[in-house]
Amino acid sequence: VQLQACGGGLVQAGGSLRLSCAASGRTFSTYAMAWFRQAPGKEREFVSTIRWSVGSTLYADSVKGRFTISKHNAKNTVYLQMNSLKPEDTAVYYCAASPRYWGTDVERYQYWGQGTLVTVSS
Repeated sequence: VQLQACGGGLVQAGGSLRLSCAASGRTFSTYAMAWFRQAPGKEREFVSTIRWSVGSTLYADSVKGRFTISKHNAKNTVYLQMNSLKPEDTAVYYCAASPRYWGTDVERYQYWGQGTLVTVSS
């Protein structure tokens, strides 16, 4: 499975961005897709995940109510709508996929995209 993320950029605090991640290759084996982020000097952290077959979602407490994860089955694409952005949301955002796991553990995701930078100015 290959993942291609895009949609990052520079936005002012309070603004919005939508990230996209398109999957190609053995997409029929995808069980869940997720977004993680990594700020400078920090470890990669969980943001959100969606179970591909039924659409169940999970969110980190820090983004709950502001971010929404969704998917387009026919396009094999997952989205992350980010609203009310804060400077602390600044990070490289990575999409990830797993053939058998749905959850928050970064180590359990097998496939990773290249990352897209989100910068939120105050």
